[in-house]
Amino acid sequence: MPYEELKLSTPSPVLSWANHSLGAEETKMAKNVASLPFVYKHVALMPDVHLGKGALVGSVIATKEAIIPAAVGVDIGCGVCAIKTPFNSDQLEGKLKKIRLDIEAAIPTGFNENKDVEKSVTNWQNWRDFQDLHRGVQDLHLKAMKQMGSLGGGNHFIEVCLDTENQVWLMLHSGSRNIGNNLAQCHINTAKQLAKMADNKLPDPDLAHFVADTPEFQAYWHDLQWAQNYARFNREVMMARFQRIIEKHLAGGKVTKPLLEVNCHHNYAEKEVHFGEDVYVTRKGAVRATEEDYGIIPGSMGAKSYIVKGKGCANSFCSCAHGAGRLLSRKKAKNTYTLDDLIEQTKGVECRKDAGVLDEIPSAYKPIDEVMKNQADLVEVVATLKQVVCVKG
Repeated sequence: MPYEELKLSTPSPVLSWANHSLGAEETKMAKNVASLPFVYKHVALMPDVHLGKGALVGSVIATKEAIIPAAVGVDIGCGVCAIKTPFNSDQLEGKLKKIRLDIEAAIPTGFNENKDVEKSVTNWQNWRDFQDLHRGVQDLHLKAMKQMGSLGGGNHFIEVCLDTENQVWLMLHSGSRNIGNNLAQCHINTAKQLAKMADNKLPDPDLAHFVADTPEFQAYWHDLQWAQNYARFNREVMMARFQRIIEKHLAGGKVTKPLLEVNCHHNYAEKEVHFGEDVYVTRKGAVRATEEDYGIIPGSMGAKSYIVKGKGCANSFCSCAHGAGRLLSRKKAKNTYTLDDLIEQTKGVECRKDAGVLDEIPSAYKPIDEVMKNQADLVEVVATLKQVVCVKG
């Protein structure tokens, strides 16, 4: 059987695709979510599941008549996009370092933002709805514009990869930046205040939720969709710049057409139909995988990544894993490994090899091959990629 039902004796069952047993804290988190009265059918845990805030990262939660903003998380719409280019590995020969330096110069990372706002950003249609967002973010309009087309920090990355046929792929991982984070925090605080006022006995304060058809629910849902659109377009803006850099180095600046384009969220909520009913599906560190969906499952910066096609598995609410999933916390990774380990584990990858990215060392993540093996019923592999350039946030 590809998944197992955990023995938790909760009102809603928990189905797990992970091949490891959950730790005490993780079990408690799964139990807390599965005991909420509005959870629909069951909770699905993906193979890369690990500790999160309120809900496990790598969990899919379908709900009726309610939504939990902390389960969606603060990086609303975080996800990955990738394009298959018409170039091959021979054309990259001797150019990797120049490409990396050009990417770092063109796309701001960490807390940085663009100095100027480019035309495609100014023309984004959704700016006209900005004044309808939560009043707590109204002073962030210019910052949101300047951060559109910037990577952010943590595990966000930009990579040049090769598939098994030596074809060049471009891939990047980012979300809704500071504006998404602020919107999430505003609504999470409102949900917690409402829970307090109603004297809701929640198993965890981070499971404070909004009930459908209330003004608070509608305000959150509106802002959530806006931030998810921002995140998707943010990736598109960066990918267009990234593509121009690759074309400059490999095609003398000639514009090329991608052979395949994929852009998918893995921290988000959507209204969907499952088991014949309309439900709200929250994917916290999970990718939608219906039979029509292409998805991206990246490994760590020294491992393989996968482009996949969904199999539409009903019990996973048509979802799959979103990556390798952390094995060690950032702090633990820094205390466990040295700079020499990082250099060794990122051999053959043109990337930063300094203390600033030690917490992203490949060994801090679960083995991606295991994750893929555990979800053979959720997705089929379309392409297997290995990065040759990696720019970290």
